[in-house]
Amino acid sequence: MTAIVTDVHYRMSTALIRDLADAGVNVIACEYDCFSDPVGFYSRGVSRRQVISYDDAVQQLLMLCKDVYQSTGCKPALMPVGAKTLEAVSRSRDRFKEVCGIAVPDIEQLELFNDKAAVSRLAQKLSVPVPAQYELSDKIIYPVVVKPVCGEKAGLTAAQRYVIASSTARLEQAYEKFYKLTGQKPIICEYLSGGGAGCSVVAVNGRVAAHICHRRIREYPVSGGPSSCCEKIESDQLLKYASAMIEHTGYTGVAMFEFKADARGEYRLLEINPRVWGTYPLTRVSGSNFSYIWFLASLGLPLCKFEGGKSVKMVYYPSDFAAMLGYLKRAQPGKFFAGLCDLINPRVKNGLSEKGDRAPYRAYLRSILKRGRK
Repeated sequence: MTAIVTDVHYRMSTALIRDLADAGVNVIACEYDCFSDPVGFYSRGVSRRQVISYDDAVQQLLMLCKDVYQSTGCKPALMPVGAKTLEAVSRSRDRFKEVCGIAVPDIEQLELFNDKAAVSRLAQKLSVPVPAQYELSDKIIYPVVVKPVCGEKAGLTAAQRYVIASSTARLEQAYEKFYKLTGQKPIICEYLSGGGAGCSVVAVNGRVAAHICHRRIREYPVSGGPSSCCEKIESDQLLKYASAMIEHTGYTGVAMFEFKADARGEYRLLEINPRVWGTYPLTRVSGSNFSYIWFLASLGLPLCKFEGGKSVKMVYYPSDFAAMLGYLKRAQPGKFFAGLCDLINPRVKNGLSEKGDRAPYRAYLRSILKRGRK
């Protein structure tokens, strides 16, 4: 059995590669020619490395899948990691199904889950709590969060996809910036002061086949950036909310439902990431078989029983070092010292560095140093 994992310059792709290789799957790591030294190429779990043209992505992916199909006699599972690759595959689902197995959303499902305003409307219809939203003409209670409908399509990093505004001037500035960038009216919603959490799923035709919930412990940047440290938790409530939206839409594929707690500690849905997300390696370090279930679903094979794994804490270095310093500058020494404790705790897992497969982590550090020099 063969899997083609795309967009392996993303650090989270390495967890998917390792999981599949451990399950006995031959893994082809695929990357576009515009990325040099992708971290996934360095994993020992890769049996073949393939570079394709970014300008002719769909055709070259189809050719790669067809070549594997013809040479092995079995369709490979195509597992897109990046948002743009996922969209391209989703738009050409019928063509790809002829030469490979896929478990990805159709284009309507993908566009729905990528549209934060549409997600909010659907959530309210299904009694899933969401933050209060404003129009520019409303009487606004500050602070608020301003964010584009789909920042990924505009090429924004996770830290660039929102602005916390505490004044009318700052709100109008952020609003104009995102409007010019995307051509769509950005979303204005209340700022929630509680902690963040997520519910990650593999879904097949509206049924959740595997899930993992987590809570955010530290983040970088410290005012709402991606997780630099998170922990696997059990939450029937978060699973209930995610399952309601999966079932209603008949969704197929992987997705992460992102929540944040209000001042009373009650979680509200912020957005949905209908693709592989930043904390995906938690599915591996917890010991679950999340990735293998996605692989089986891609090929239309009978799904094995989901093994949820153990509760575990995971960190990303060096972003967690930056987060620790950020909390210290914000006069939150408790989170700084908690980070130091996690640094020396052998039970806390690194999301990228792994015994027996250190090369991807070294490649990741090199890429950070290169970006720093630029």
